Amino acid sequence: MPETRSKPVARSLRARRRKAAAVLVAARRNGPGAIQFWFIALAIGVAAGTASLCFRMGISALQVALYGTDDINLATVAGRLPWWWVVAVPILGGLVVGLILDRFTPDGRVRAVADVIEGAAMYRGRVEMRAGLASATASLITLGSGGSSGREGPVVHLAAVVSTWVSERIGANGITGRDLLGCAVAAAVSASFNAPIAGAIFALEVVLRHFAVRAFAPIAIASVAGTVINRLKYGGVTEFTLPAAGATAFHVELPAFLLLGLVSGLIAAALMRSVLFAEDFGDRVQRATGLPRWLRPTLAGALLGAMAIPFPHIIGVGYETTSAALTGRIGLVAAVVYAVVKVVAVAVTMGGRMGGGMFSPALVVGSLTGLAFGLIATGLAPEVSGAETIYALAGMGAVAAAVFGAPISTTLIVFELTGDWETGLAVMTAVSLSTALASRLVKRSFFLTQLERRGIRLAGGPQVYLGATIRMSEVLRPSDHPRAAPEEACRAMMREGVALDERQVLEAALRTFERTGADFIPVTRQGADGVADLVGAVFQTDALRAYAKALAATAEEEHS
Repeated sequence: MPETRSKPVARSLRARRRKAAAVLVAARRNGPGAIQFWFIALAIGVAAGTASLCFRMGISALQVALYGTDDINLATVAGRLPWWWVVAVPILGGLVVGLILDRFTPDGRVRAVADVIEGAAMYRGRVEMRAGLASATASLITLGSGGSSGREGPVVHLAAVVSTWVSERIGANGITGRDLLGCAVAAAVSASFNAPIAGAIFALEVVLRHFAVRAFAPIAIASVAGTVINRLKYGGVTEFTLPAAGATAFHVELPAFLLLGLVSGLIAAALMRSVLFAEDFGDRVQRATGLPRWLRPTLAGALLGAMAIPFPHIIGVGYETTSAALTGRIGLVAAVVYAVVKVVAVAVTMGGRMGGGMFSPALVVGSLTGLAFGLIATGLAPEVSGAETIYALAGMGAVAAAVFGAPISTTLIVFELTGDWETGLAVMTAVSLSTALASRLVKRSFFLTQLERRGIRLAGGPQVYLGATIRMSEVLRPSDHPRAAPEEACRAMMREGVALDERQVLEAALRTFERTGADFIPVTRQGADGVADLVGAVFQTDALRAYAKALAATAEEEHS
C-alpha cells in the first residue's frame, strides 16, 4: 500500500523537475524577454540582497567586537580607545587580509566594481568566483578592522559571484548572463543603501553601460527584492537624516552651485589620482624590496593605525563623519583637514591592497568638501543663501558622481540616502559640472581608468574592445580546412616574422592586417620543443565578418 501511494508522489516530483528544467531552458534561450526569466531575476535579487545584508551586518559585528561600536559612532569611540589598540587592530586586519588574498587570488588584488564591468563587457557576464569570495572576505575584515574604504565595491562583486554561479548552472549566453549580472548588482546596491531606484539605474549605467528596455523589468524586480531584504532588517528609514533648513534661493545661488561642481570635480580627480598613485607607488616598492605580497596590507594597516590616533574619523566606512557634515556639526577648518586626511587614508587603504570600495569614501570627501564650500559661500552672502548643509549634500553627490562617472545613478542614490528631494536642482547642477570636468582629467571614471591601466579599453565603446572578446580559434581556418591558406605561403610569412599565436585575440589580427595589408595571416602554436607549429591561418574576410557580427549583436542588445 505505501508503495502504491508513493508512485503519484514520485510522478509529481518528476513533473515539477521537468517544469523547472523547462523554465531554465526558456530563460536561457529567450533571456529577459521570457516571463520565466523574471522569476530567476527575483531569486537572484533575494540572494544578492541577502548577501549584501550579511556583508553589512558582518562589518558591524566585527567593528563591535574590535572597537566596541559600529560605524554610527565609530570615530567618537575610537578616539577614546588606547592608542596602541587603535594601531594594533588595522595591523592585525591587514595581516589577515594579506594572507587571504595571497592564498586565494592569483595576484593578491581585491576584486571590485571594475572587475564586474570587465566581466559584463568581456566575459559574458561572468566574474571570478574563487577570487571574488576571497575579496569579499578580505574587504569585510578590512572595513571591520579600520580600513578606510567603502562596502559597495565588495558587495557589487559578491553579487556578481551569485549571478555567475546561476549563469553557469543554466548555461546562459552572453546577453542573458549580462542581464543576470545586472539583476544581482541592482539588488546588492539597493540592499546596501536602501535605494531601489538608484540600484536599478546603477546596474544599467555603470555595469551594463546601456539602458536596454528589455533588461529594465528584471533588473527593477531584482532591485525591489534587494530593497525589501534591507527593509526587513532596517525598516524604511533613510541612511542619513538632514536637519530642517530654509528653502534654497536657487536662482540666486545657482552660480555658487556651478562653482561647487567645478571644485568637486577637482577634488574627485585628486581622490582618484591619489589612489592610482598609491597603487603605483606600492607596486614599485614591492618590486624594489622583494616585499611579500601578503605583507603589503599589513604595512598599510600600520600606516592607517598611526593616522587614526589623531584622526579617528578615517576608520571604517565613515558614516559618522558624513552624517556630521550633512548636519553641519563640523567647522570650516576641521572640514578641510578631515577631507585631506581622508583622501590620504583612502589612498593608503587601496594602494596597500586592503580591500573595499570607493563609493563611501567619495561620499565622505564630497560631504566635507561641500560643507567647507557652503560655510564660505553662506558667510560671504548670508542674506541670499540657504543652509550650508545643502552645499554638503550637493558636494557629496558631485564628488561621488565624478568618481564613478555615473551622474544619474549617483544623484538618485544621494536623494534616496537622505530623502531630501527639495534640493534636487542644486545637486543636479553640481553633479553635471563635476562629472564633465573630472571626465577630462581621468579616463571617464575611476573604474574605467583602472581597466585602462590593465590594457582593457572599455571607455572607447564596443568598437574598441570587442576585438579582444573573440578568440583566434573562433575565426581560424585550420590547415585541413577545404579553403585553407597555402602552407608554403604561410611558412614564408612565418620566416618573415608575420604570424599570430593561437592564444591571441581578434584585435591582434586586425592590427596585423592593417599593418601588413595581407589577405591572411598564419596562426601558430608553441610546441613542446619551443618551435612554433603551423595550425592554420586567419583570413581578413573572416576576421572582419566576425567583428561586424559582434558589433551587430552588441547594437541589437543595447537597443532592444
